[in-house]
Amino acid sequence: MLDWNKLLSPKRLGLEDEVVRTTDVRSQFQRDYDRIVFSSPFRRLQNKTQVFPLPGSIFVHNRLTHSLEVASVGRSLGNMVANGLAERNENISPNLLDSIGTIVSSACLAHDLGNPPFGHSGEKAISRYFEEIDKNNLSAELTKAQYLDLTNFEGNANTLRLLTHHFTGRRKGGFALTYATIGTLLKYPCSSEDFANGNCPYHKYGVFQSEIPVLQKVAEELGLISYNGGKTVFGRHPLVFLMEAADDISYQIVDLEDAHRLGIISTAEAKKLMFDFFDPINDQEALQDLHESLRDITDENEQIVILRSRTINKLITDCVNVFWKHYDDIMNSQYFASLTDGLEGTTKKALENLSTLAIEKIYNAREVIEIQVAGHRILSELLQEFVTASLQRQKDKSLYTSQLLRLLPSQLIVNNEDIYTRIFSVVDFISGMTDVYSLEMYRKIKGISFTVIR
Repeated sequence: MLDWNKLLSPKRLGLEDEVVRTTDVRSQFQRDYDRIVFSSPFRRLQNKTQVFPLPGSIFVHNRLTHSLEVASVGRSLGNMVANGLAERNENISPNLLDSIGTIVSSACLAHDLGNPPFGHSGEKAISRYFEEIDKNNLSAELTKAQYLDLTNFEGNANTLRLLTHHFTGRRKGGFALTYATIGTLLKYPCSSEDFANGNCPYHKYGVFQSEIPVLQKVAEELGLISYNGGKTVFGRHPLVFLMEAADDISYQIVDLEDAHRLGIISTAEAKKLMFDFFDPINDQEALQDLHESLRDITDENEQIVILRSRTINKLITDCVNVFWKHYDDIMNSQYFASLTDGLEGTTKKALENLSTLAIEKIYNAREVIEIQVAGHRILSELLQEFVTASLQRQKDKSLYTSQLLRLLPSQLIVNNEDIYTRIFSVVDFISGMTDVYSLEMYRKIKGISFTVIR
């Protein structure tokens, strides 16, 4: 069984010899939270698509606002579980127990940092480029495992890389986060090769080949259970389930709110979808209170805001109940579903109905599809230009190639002749772009838009 005192390790990746101070005003985990908030990748989330195109006359959620809301939900989930652990008299240091909400919240803040421009379609665009469009015959230049990292590009794995990779000129350990926060971020602790071979118990992978040593180090420090002899597949940290639930709850409900504001979903339909989460018999008191809160509200958007708040609150409570129901399996790394998958009754049916509607009306809305198609074209063209230049830099001494590579940030310039390393420096560059910047870069290198210097 997993040990909470190991799972909540305040040691920092890359700074293992540093003395952990317990007398500071901020705990080590609060430092993680602050470090993420003040980082450049976090700020860039404000100009990355969540679902709907940015910007517009009606402000919808972007990756930044989504991450902040997920962090808020995650903090509540973490605090509720911490209270439950205290009631169970688990042998956990009080300082560590009080930090669980902060740890989950920090992981939630960072969970989308590795997502490329244009939402999840950006991941598919990168994968599609390497699998279908690339003209450099990379499959012959890379190992099977390395090639899988590219042809099945995964934003979760990219988040781990962004937070832990030793980029040129930067400190070891990347963000040097605590092991507990990194563990809570490891949604799918297995490699792309294990996933492709069917050796991974998850529906995605979460670690590139370049970060396997980090995975092994984190797993050893936290005492994660290994599924293949301590190599590349491990059981989840228990707090991962809370981070994942916070994300699931937030995007499902908030995407509905955005769709309502954009007129894609009617007020009546949105209200019914959220009222359906409350059982007429078991949730009578909550329903009565909800109706009273809505009685004097005539603004339809405000009605949806109140319903959204109460629905999220109910889902938080229900997901914590699922956590305790499967607690022993979770602590033995034998529970493989998400907490939202474990919901039952009215809540389960309501979430399924919402998911079905989201696929039909939200994720396939015309404006969503348009930006996804544009994203495929933009990212494919950028990858073709920069990957080709990176591979040919020794052979092609042209001014164009050298100037193109000068556009890479200094921390992404590598002298390593390893092809996998060079390609990933390009992927790091493009996946880190905002939607607007990627469009600007596309226009500039295609000669569509440029500034004349007089």
